[in-house]
Amino acid sequence: MTVLLALLIAVAALTGHTWLNAAGWLRRPTDRPGQVDEPVAVLLPLRDEAARVTGCLRALLAQRGVPGLRVVVLDDGSTDGTADVVRAVVGDDPRVTLLTGVAPPPGWLGKPHACWQLATRADPDATALVFVDADVVLAPHAIAAAVTELRAAGVTLLSPYPRIVVATAADRLVQPLLQWLWLTFLPLRAMERSPRPSLAAAGGQFLVLDRAGYTAAGGHAVVADRILEDVELARAVKRAGGRIALADGSRLATCRMYDDWPQLRDGYSKSLWASFGHPGAAAAVVASLLLLYTAPPLIALGLASTAPRVSMVALIAYLLGVVGRVLTARATGGRWWPDALAHPVSVVVLGWLTLRSYHLRKRRRLTWRGRPVS
Repeated sequence: MTVLLALLIAVAALTGHTWLNAAGWLRRPTDRPGQVDEPVAVLLPLRDEAARVTGCLRALLAQRGVPGLRVVVLDDGSTDGTADVVRAVVGDDPRVTLLTGVAPPPGWLGKPHACWQLATRADPDATALVFVDADVVLAPHAIAAAVTELRAAGVTLLSPYPRIVVATAADRLVQPLLQWLWLTFLPLRAMERSPRPSLAAAGGQFLVLDRAGYTAAGGHAVVADRILEDVELARAVKRAGGRIALADGSRLATCRMYDDWPQLRDGYSKSLWASFGHPGAAAAVVASLLLLYTAPPLIALGLASTAPRVSMVALIAYLLGVVGRVLTARATGGRWWPDALAHPVSVVVLGWLTLRSYHLRKRRRLTWRGRPVS
């Protein structure tokens, strides 16, 4: 009973921290930004994105309040006609430049190299850089709002996290954990204030940077071989003396990251090992998550008839974990009912994906978009 009470207190504290982050510390860009007068370069790396790039491009061309907007698109070795789709959507719009990428040299992974090519070829007058992935669809005011928040916050890097669109059962189990993890375990305002590179987070789907700060940090060249190039870029910004911030971008952008379970499985598998680092650290984190969020409902069910008081404490711990998921979903535009009730199952799936990630990396079988990543 003592151990279970300690577990209950731990879950309650984490859920309280989630509430503090979601209710008071999470930045929320304005829905009605004024005009952004500085030149802004939007950078869009593409590799085999013919099926999804149309919505992204149309949303970029429909941006309002940024008269100095320029869009640079890089076709990174696509074999599915991505460049032809870009040309068909863009037409002769003078704001858009389409580049043909070159293969990454030794020591570079594909995504950082594509982003580096884009940054070095962007309009030299642009003072803000916005990196967007092909699976992101922006609201018409998104770029203006994000750049306005970047300047208002006084940071070098702003990560407005898009609303993740879920369609399948796998999506609903796994994808909400992205926001839940950083809202539950990362002190957002402390992250902004602290110069420690280890205290950093970012989402590469939609990143906004001050160009001078990006250059001072070394840009994507300093994260050339990093799987989590977004997080490592945020750390590089801190090392260079800059500041970073996360924001709720659910009213600015939507993102459907994966079309099906194999894509989702492989997408997480390629990067989870890099999130945790040493396998021992991963094992400790996963074990703690299972103990805190998966064990309580099992205990509540197993002891309901033989130890009702113990079962009730475990049930309360489970419900507090569910409340944490509800708070996260409501703060980031996600779906909470009935998905939050399956939070213990989500944690189990995360544990399995983590194990798979380390297993495939050990055997050098991790790939993404046809390229090895480890």
